[in-house]
Amino acid sequence: MPKNSKVTQREHSSEHVTESVADLLAHQEPVDYKRSVLNVTGGETWDKQKEGEEDLDAERPAWNSKLQYILAQIGYSVGLGNVWRFPYLCQKNGGGAYLVPYLVLLIIIGLPLFFLELAVGQRIRRGSIGVWNYICPRLGGIGYASCLVCFFVGLYYNVIIGWSIFYFFKSFQYPLPWSECPLVKNGSVAVVETECERSSATTYFWYRETLDISNSISESGGLNWKMTLCLLVAWSLVGLAMIKGIQSSGKVMYFSSLFPYLVLVCFLVRGLLLRGAVDGIMHMFTPKLDKMLDPQVWREAATQVFFALGLGFGGVIAFSSYNKQDNNCHFDATLVSFINFFTSVLATLVVFAVLGFKANIMNEKCVVENAEKILGYLNTNVLSHDLIPPHVNFSHLTAKDYNEMYRVIMTVKEGHFKELGLDACLLEDELNKSVQGTGLAFIAFTEAMTHFPASPFWSVMFFLMLINLGLGSMIGTMSGITTPIIDTFKVRKEVFTVGCCIFAFLVGLIFVQRSGNYFVTMFDDYSATLPLTVVVILENIAVAWIYGTKKFMQELTEMLGFRPYQFYYYTWKYVSPICMAVLMTASIIQLGVSPPGYSAWIREEAAEKFLFYPTWAMAILISLIILASLPLPLVFILRQFHLVSDGSNALSVTYKKGRMMKDISNLEDNDETRFILSKVPSETPSPMPTHRSYLGPGSNSPMEMSSAPNGRYGSGYLLASTPESEL
Repeated sequence: MPKNSKVTQREHSSEHVTESVADLLAHQEPVDYKRSVLNVTGGETWDKQKEGEEDLDAERPAWNSKLQYILAQIGYSVGLGNVWRFPYLCQKNGGGAYLVPYLVLLIIIGLPLFFLELAVGQRIRRGSIGVWNYICPRLGGIGYASCLVCFFVGLYYNVIIGWSIFYFFKSFQYPLPWSECPLVKNGSVAVVETECERSSATTYFWYRETLDISNSISESGGLNWKMTLCLLVAWSLVGLAMIKGIQSSGKVMYFSSLFPYLVLVCFLVRGLLLRGAVDGIMHMFTPKLDKMLDPQVWREAATQVFFALGLGFGGVIAFSSYNKQDNNCHFDATLVSFINFFTSVLATLVVFAVLGFKANIMNEKCVVENAEKILGYLNTNVLSHDLIPPHVNFSHLTAKDYNEMYRVIMTVKEGHFKELGLDACLLEDELNKSVQGTGLAFIAFTEAMTHFPASPFWSVMFFLMLINLGLGSMIGTMSGITTPIIDTFKVRKEVFTVGCCIFAFLVGLIFVQRSGNYFVTMFDDYSATLPLTVVVILENIAVAWIYGTKKFMQELTEMLGFRPYQFYYYTWKYVSPICMAVLMTASIIQLGVSPPGYSAWIREEAAEKFLFYPTWAMAILISLIILASLPLPLVFILRQFHLVSDGSNALSVTYKKGRMMKDISNLEDNDETRFILSKVPSETPSPMPTHRSYLGPGSNSPMEMSSAPNGRYGSGYLLASTPESEL
């Protein structure tokens, strides 16, 4: 990048420029130069890019309001992971102590990188492909890799929305269909379904009624028509929300971003009124300080920060590219980052208030079942009545009385205690049962809601919340695909959006076969983690080391009107790249240490069993990682060896008024280029656009644009009078 690329506005007195612009605008009606756009772009000529296509380079859309934009960013960053991943990590990694490493890493990794993506998107006003092509053409593969990862994630993420849609419609009945085990006829006698009896009603409904899951990934079992229909509905919702770009998706965000907060607050109030809710919350936030010294805790906290903010996907860049250039994106980054954090804490409170209630219910059930066993042993003289404390009343047996009785029996019958088959029935054991993901949303939480008064109402609210959380994230994920593709290839947004949704639905049928849940697990575990980590590291390097942190800080100062804190200088240049490199190394080690596998539901055993992926599934898994990362070296090689132009060979000057464009390509060294660009025709401008306006013919001072070293960066520059004008 040029070190001191700058443009100075000219007063109305330069005769040379007047003649140059007059030549370009020959036979055109007089124009208002303050409303015009002088666009200097590098690379292939306009004719090559636009041959046979309608001119779709209309004025770039913009958010209707700052609130709409903030809600879009919140809706994108706050997703299902905040509800079912963060609480699990908090419980697993030390309760309240986990919040310390999470908050530290949010500040030194999450916030700076989130600010960086917001800033480059707002400054260059393009999707991820255009942004990284401008900043460093050789690293232009970053944008394409982001699009591929967005596609992989969108494929399985929408399946989860489909599951939520299925549960949502099943919630409109009382009692809830997963509250009791179904009965099957065995001759003239109705008996409880064996698989359900050996597991639980909610577990049976999830694995058998919803997924109709096979015993392994190798057993396809054909399509599940119910889930196929729900997936079609999910993609239809996404397509309708995205079809008009931010004009349609922005309006959807008003509901999809705010409604989950309403539901979470309602659940928190209701949960705190439940018996045992305080037990769950106290268990959740009791800090286990020794966990803070465990490197695994920091690795998982860094991974959660990384994915919670949606870094590397391109959605953040896409949304910010529709902002005005004087928007305070630093404030936006700070606000959205901490709203995301507090949402995770709020969701954790809700989850463990409800799970505390569920733990008390299950503990009472355990006490009753084991008390019946003890009564049976007393009646058959296996146990002596002398072992039972005199104050114990089996008609109103409390957990405390049972624990006292349990300890006495265990002490006296030490040699034969295991044969009695008695459980300790400790509340702590119930609270320590870690659940995450689908196990939390579709099994543990649904089971707790069956014990709520007016349970269908709460079930409808809960799954409608999941649909909205998923939809907000899907809109951001799909924007990470549609915005850069539409910006780069100038396709019609309606046609491309519909085509993309149809194609994704057809490919997504792999997830709605009976073994589809295992493919969801595979994609969730391996399709994004490593490629996205590499993408974000390269983003950081491209801005901080190739473009230059000082130069970037100066660009931000011009754009924002104030200089960002020096904190960002050091985090972008040193702290974030090192932390991300450590995270990537730890992720690779984790992949090597833990053999890839999945939890399969075995119908005959009515239990989960860990299985390793077969060879063909391993091939798919490795292919996902390679395919998502492939654009990075491919684009670098193609541009390094000049197999594809990086935009440094040709100069295209285009003047646009409204939808009309004039183009002059491949200008000679001795023509008016010297008056438009600089004193030296070979000099090329900075790829980072400026907000200064070109005032038209008759300026006093020359436009100064310093040269790009080695001429390897494309000359793409826009002089715009309004923030909404296109590059």
